[in-house]
Amino acid sequence: MSLIDEETQEHLVAGVHEAGRKVLEIYTQDFAVMFKGDESPLTVADTAAHHALTAVVREAIPHVPVLSEESADMPWEVRRTWSRYWLIDPLDGTKEFIKKNGEFTLNVALVENGVPVFGIVHAPVLERTWVGDSERGAWRTHGTMVSTPLAVRPLPVPGSEPWKIVGSRSHGSREFETFVAQLPGHERVSMGSSIKLCLVAEGNADLYPRLAPTSEWDTAAAQAVVTAAGGVVLDAHTLQPLRCNQKESVLNPFFIVAGQRDRVWEDALASTLSSTPENR
Repeated sequence: MSLIDEETQEHLVAGVHEAGRKVLEIYTQDFAVMFKGDESPLTVADTAAHHALTAVVREAIPHVPVLSEESADMPWEVRRTWSRYWLIDPLDGTKEFIKKNGEFTLNVALVENGVPVFGIVHAPVLERTWVGDSERGAWRTHGTMVSTPLAVRPLPVPGSEPWKIVGSRSHGSREFETFVAQLPGHERVSMGSSIKLCLVAEGNADLYPRLAPTSEWDTAAAQAVVTAAGGVVLDAHTLQPLRCNQKESVLNPFFIVAGQRDRVWEDALASTLSSTPENR
């Protein structure tokens, strides 16, 4: 059972919004770009959001472990004992942050027994926040507007209208191109960060095939939103729900996000993966 009651949820959302305001202050200024060991970019905004979000979740529910992208050196011997923990991506879409196109998010997830059961995805520039709770459903706010309940949409019958397929703004792959080439009539929507998953959750996209590398903190919060809205986030090879903290590596397998399962895209996915070697 989730620990998130309404009062705690409001505290968490308010804290994430405050962290977003700190990030926006940096976003509107000139800032230096550094690079981590894996050559991924890092800015002072990543660090500021890390400290702010870590403080928020620790205050909301003390004594629950916290894993953040910016503290990812937590040994597997420790992590494997966790049945419940916070998983944070302080700034998902750092490349979009650097480009200043607004498509970046702050992400907080509560994971229980490998399953993201609660998540907040906040896009400060877009003034949008998506929240998913396994017990109370999913919703989105835009600025100060009243929350809008979210639900995935039925997959259009082929030929009736195009399927909407979400692709990464900055991370394409040959596998993605192979997959979409096998689908019925469709149109693509390019987007950065975990917003891609949220588009499926709110019914503005049908599929998001992620056939390129990601880490668990990239997806956990938005996965909670998608599943709470009635959708699925599945390991692309097994078609089983994506799970966190099941192995030493925090890398995700390839995965697909969908409003609903369908034999057409499942066959296209199987065909794509059978023709390309596994990346892990």
